[in-house]
Amino acid sequence: MMKKKKKKNKVGVGDVAPDFTLPDQGGNPVRLGDLLGRKTVVLYFYPKDETPGCVLEARAFRDSYERFNEQGAEVVGVSSDSVKSHRRFAKRLGLPFLLLSDREGSVRELYGVEKTLGVLPGRVTYVIDKAGVVRQVYSSQLLATRHSREALAVLADLVGQ
Repeated sequence: MMKKKKKKNKVGVGDVAPDFTLPDQGGNPVRLGDLLGRKTVVLYFYPKDETPGCVLEARAFRDSYERFNEQGAEVVGVSSDSVKSHRRFAKRLGLPFLLLSDREGSVRELYGVEKTLGVLPGRVTYVIDKAGVVRQVYSSQLLATRHSREALAVLADLVGQ
């Protein structure tokens, strides 16, 4: 039996977000499908805990966290760092949201998040509505703090609909 080659499709606007389960910074399994339905999910993939761009990005999401809550959204960060690394990172920065550990990079691959220059894990944010449909994809390795602003702008549009 031949093994099927995985499709290299990227998840885009209008697609149903693929479901997954990953451990959070407390080691608890978190399933995307359990979050959806109750809230819109702002799912952001970032390269690595404690790197300068990722610290700036996490702080931007943290500093806007109340605004995300007011818009009925939950922020969830994903990188390949360990649960222990996420726990330290979240505690040091006072992050009020979930950080999920994608050690094998399987969820990053599932979403088609490409590497920058073929090496650095990509920085991509998805806004996923309560029905599980991707409403926005924002990708920028260098403009780390813009991810939270872009997501908030889309949430304002969704709430207004």
